[in-house]
Amino acid sequence: MHTPARPFTPAQRLHSKSDYDRVYKNSRRSADGMFAIFIRPNGGSVARLGLSVAAKIIGGAVRRNRIKRLVRESFRLHQHELPPVDIVVNARFGARDADNPAITRSLEKHWRAVSKSCAPS
Repeated sequence: MHTPARPFTPAQRLHSKSDYDRVYKNSRRSADGMFAIFIRPNGGSVARLGLSVAAKIIGGAVRRNRIKRLVRESFRLHQHELPPVDIVVNARFGARDADNPAITRSLEKHWRAVSKSCAPS
């Protein structure tokens, strides 16, 4: 069975410091031991993703890049379920040594929370 491609385009990324600051300033939050996720409606037509994976918390480049890859891939697969919001994902210490399935489960829980909390009423 072939699934249609769901690209993760530059238009779906947060690029500037002001984008990140806007999300941090006025946001809803979803958190667990692996991630703190900040969500803010963006008034656009697609969800946009920003990542904050600190070396101090996660460790060296190999670990940070693995976390970022997993977050981007999970976002790519679930983007069609998300409302038009800006999302900043902050990695927490729990993600450092977690295996890939645990990280994926945590992110799926957060995507459901985002969809639920930002659903039109």
